[in-house]
Amino acid sequence: MKNKTKDSIVVGFALFSMFFGAGNLIFPPSLGNKLGDQYILGIIGFILTGVGLPLLAILACSKENGTFEGITNKIGTKFTLILTTVLFFAIGPLLAIPRTAATTFEITITPFFPNWSPLIVMAVYFLINLFFVLKRSSIIDTIGKFLTPALIVILTIVIVKGIVSPIGEIASTGATSVLSTSLLEGYQTMDALAALLFAGVITSSILQKGYKGKEINSVLLKSSFVAVIGLAFVYGGLTFIGAHTVKLVDPSISNTALLVFIADKILGRFGVALIGAAIGLACLTTSIGLLTAGSTFFEKVTNGKLSYKFNAIVISIMSYLIACQGVDKIVSLSVPILNVLYPVAITIIFTTLFNRCLTNIIAVRLAVYTSLVFGVLFAFFGSALSFIPLSSVGFGWVIPTIIALAVGYLFKNRNK
Repeated sequence: MKNKTKDSIVVGFALFSMFFGAGNLIFPPSLGNKLGDQYILGIIGFILTGVGLPLLAILACSKENGTFEGITNKIGTKFTLILTTVLFFAIGPLLAIPRTAATTFEITITPFFPNWSPLIVMAVYFLINLFFVLKRSSIIDTIGKFLTPALIVILTIVIVKGIVSPIGEIASTGATSVLSTSLLEGYQTMDALAALLFAGVITSSILQKGYKGKEINSVLLKSSFVAVIGLAFVYGGLTFIGAHTVKLVDPSISNTALLVFIADKILGRFGVALIGAAIGLACLTTSIGLLTAGSTFFEKVTNGKLSYKFNAIVISIMSYLIACQGVDKIVSLSVPILNVLYPVAITIIFTTLFNRCLTNIIAVRLAVYTSLVFGVLFAFFGSALSFIPLSSVGFGWVIPTIIALAVGYLFKNRNK
């Protein structure tokens, strides 16, 4: 017997957990600190790309068998393989996995053991990762099911107390291009990229509950609403609290140090320990999941030439080397990479959502490749392309992509 409301809530919580990466919590407070009294616009921008875009990615995939391959194979099978590989590298050893390790060290360890070596601590972190990944133990999954609710409860206490009893005054920071800055900050969650790769998991769970056809999208829409409310509360609340720290901290404070400062101000040292432990364990479960997914993918794509065990060890070593650079350097490294990948992802998502209108495959391919080319150009030669509209706010690829889409349709009409 299907219960659409109950199932939508269950799937909604699953979506929330998928996007609620513990490492993402460091960005909203920092955004609020940068924007000060303009935090509301910041919340809107961050939620649009940090929450809305990932949900649109899942809705787009649901239109084509629920998989990333379903929406990209029309562009080309080689393109799909290359892009999938790059995405797995991005959410794996290049950015996401190292960030979980560095975040754990800076939030869980450093506040209490400032003299501990990051090289040793993160080596232990990845050895623990490998233990669970190679053993393929279900224990970590069980722990993860309890960790997310526990972390939500702790954060709810922090946010509610921070709203009721503000830790400081909201002040002006003189920030400019607030909306575009917030939209680009939402890229750092990397959830839209992850959603494209793991959308099949959510779609499969809905299918297993007995839903078919239009019912799938109905459940997805309702569950998305549940996930949006939860994520908007957490991200919005932390941004609001961050806006109250403008006069309390140095503008150069790191993302992780600011979150620790907020926890200390609101809950004291016990709160820092509580949040540190919860975030550390949540980061561990996230990295184990990503490491497992990446190792499995590269084993499959090489037809077993690269074994699961070999992949897990190599990804761990790569992640360790990058993690030792620290959170802020990883974030700096991620900016050009995400500025290349997100334009492509956004173009694929929107051309799929409007595939009933955008039926010209040539136009869609041209738009996707244009977004890729201009994403690369702006990431490395942005100053030389300042004459292109929207380039000053980080979205210079948009107009060329729209023009490419239009040119593709003109080409089709001329052929007719």
